[in-house]
Amino acid sequence: MYIWGDDRPYNSYAAYFKRLFGSRVQKVAVNAGFTCPNRDGTISTGGCTFCNNAAFTPSYCQPTKSVKQQIEEGIEFHQRRYRTASRYLAYFQSFSNTYAPLEVLQKVYSQALENPLVAGIVVGTRPDCIDSRILDYFATLAKTHYVALEYGIESTNDATLQAVNRGHDYATAVRAVEMTAQRGIHCGAHFILGLPGQSDEELIAQTDKINSLPLTTIKFHQLQVFRGTTMAEQYDIDPQQFRFWTVDEYIELFSEILVRLRPDIVVERFASEAPPRYHYGRNWGLVRNETLWMMLEKRLQEKGLYQGKLFPVCGKK
Repeated sequence: MYIWGDDRPYNSYAAYFKRLFGSRVQKVAVNAGFTCPNRDGTISTGGCTFCNNAAFTPSYCQPTKSVKQQIEEGIEFHQRRYRTASRYLAYFQSFSNTYAPLEVLQKVYSQALENPLVAGIVVGTRPDCIDSRILDYFATLAKTHYVALEYGIESTNDATLQAVNRGHDYATAVRAVEMTAQRGIHCGAHFILGLPGQSDEELIAQTDKINSLPLTTIKFHQLQVFRGTTMAEQYDIDPQQFRFWTVDEYIELFSEILVRLRPDIVVERFASEAPPRYHYGRNWGLVRNETLWMMLEKRLQEKGLYQGKLFPVCGKK
């Protein structure tokens, strides 16, 4: 038994919500029709070089449908698949879900919270798409519901962020996370492992910077090159600039990150999957996330490793 109250050698997302709600909680993805300043010309028109939102958006998420309808259809879908879930979180995943006037945001999120089965919201966005008024609004919602903002940070290296046309630097991400946590709002972050130019040593070393952030949850994804992206075009021109791990290599790398990760950060995901029709270049085929988690747990247990094993004690480094 580990300190998180279950037998997993890491602070799992499932155990986190069981501690909060006493039962399983399931995310329901929603596409509210937002766009992104990196696409509409405010910052850029090309978007991030790796981005293809369609690759991870469920089929029932269509912005032509109301938020209410998407949530109802999503709950129906998950009730058939995950019969143990009794509460749901509306997950606003596509594009930048705080990139609109406050009045628009209030309308969207109040609609989501009208469903009695929805315990709260998870809002995916960019670190440069929040301000004090927006955060104050979410802090008000957080008094009665679970509210989490999930920031796409992707890397702690400014040169890497510039190379993928991210449109903001790491300092912007730090400010957004700190402003969010200061208001008592749950805060998540997303990082991509393996962006061009990143070495294994750099990816392991950036864990110290991640540990310094007041994060509640975190997602790591291996780099996937998707069709229809600028990165796919770059891959065609020079595939040698891309590093793709085998599954075993990636699990070995992530184990090195996990043992250095602050124990209280909840690990929501360490790898991702997408429909094969979006894959471009090398990929892992049809390996499901459930299988990857089992492989990771087996590796950790065989080696006697767990999240935070090498994390500095008492803040000493």
